[in-house]
Amino acid sequence: MYATAQEPRRQRPIETGRAADGSLTYLVDLPPEALPPVRGRDLAAAWDAARQAARAQAWGVARCFRFRRTDGSYTEIALADRDASCWAGAVDRTVGMHSSYGLSLCLRLLALIDLLARARWASGLLALRAGAAELPPALVRLAAIAPLTEEARFDEPVFRAHLATSFGRARPLTGVSA
Repeated sequence: MYATAQEPRRQRPIETGRAADGSLTYLVDLPPEALPPVRGRDLAAAWDAARQAARAQAWGVARCFRFRRTDGSYTEIALADRDASCWAGAVDRTVGMHSSYGLSLCLRLLALIDLLARARWASGLLALRAGAAELPPALVRLAAIAPLTEEARFDEPVFRAHLATSFGRARPLTGVSA
């Protein structure tokens, strides 16, 4: 069962460091799958901010995340891709990524973009109109509360099943197989 995103609970701080080349490293004291859910309106605003940053070609800097696992090991994720750096920078400028909530918002945005780019079944979910890319509210709500995997992605089969339920199975999820 997915959690609901109420007001952010106590936000855990994230340690950050900046290298001489400007890249950022985030030391996170919990694994990606333990990051909190976010508000759908915050995720929708992050989507808009990321699109505006991309149009402005505000590419941002490379970012590395080092998540501490409960067994003491680490999961490391690097965002060196120009687009991902742009989108993460947009979230950092608007909400900040110095807390578990802001970091969760960023990673959920990136996981959603990754899912839309990779999953053939999701191709019909993005509505392109007059230079704007609109997301269905049900998709935003689900991405805001669905748990992340240890790789900071969405579990695609589970995500798809929950999304199909929220669309009542009468939407474009039935056409293309995964």
